[in-house]
Amino acid sequence: MSRQLLPTAWFAILLLIAGLVAGCQPSETHRNGDAAQSEQPGAAVDQADQESPARRGGTELSTPDLESEGLARATFAGGCFWCMEPPFERLEGVVSVTSGYTDGPEEAPTYSEVSSGQTGHTEAVELLYNPDIVSYDELLTVFWRAHDPTDLEGQFADRGSQYRPGVYTHNDLQREQAEASKAALEAEGPFDEPIVTPIKPARPFWIAEEYHQDYYKKNPTPYQRYYEGSGRKGFLERTWSAD
Repeated sequence: MSRQLLPTAWFAILLLIAGLVAGCQPSETHRNGDAAQSEQPGAAVDQADQESPARRGGTELSTPDLESEGLARATFAGGCFWCMEPPFERLEGVVSVTSGYTDGPEEAPTYSEVSSGQTGHTEAVELLYNPDIVSYDELLTVFWRAHDPTDLEGQFADRGSQYRPGVYTHNDLQREQAEASKAALEAEGPFDEPIVTPIKPARPFWIAEEYHQDYYKKNPTPYQRYYEGSGRKGFLERTWSAD
């Protein structure tokens, strides 16, 4: 299935996301639930970060002693991390889903840096899950069906390397399962174009600012507007309608 859209379709998308900055852009909505859009959202969020250190991003996710707790870790990038939390949080056996930044060389990146393309990171989510309840293969199935694996230049309305997709594996078994899952999708899936989402070893994962965590729960109306207006909702429904 081609991801190319007619000009009229693009115009409709632009109308739907009027009032929002394209992509997972910071706004007054993120910080206080107000529906108003900040005129200078980046500056406003930076100021909020300075005033409230607990809400800053750039903290490396630390999950020690997972084995003793019977848990495992999985990391996926599929464009805007707002949209990647809900599919996984619905799964039984997933203990937590954290939005953040990975696959870049810089340490302690903030949202304003990543979203402006100043770092090598991409938005991602990191999961803690119980493999006795939900398998890594099941997580992969959800991942492939939550983004466009034929687009390496961004996802939907979010363009740029900071929205590139990826599977970030934490051990050899995850890598083997991810490669097999990708090959099966390419052979049997609904896509006419090649599956280009890369599979890479996991790199440090830096937690995103607090206002990004569970954004879809905190701000359901603007989230739904963005989810539909970005083109993600329609694409996923068309692609997987047969299932």
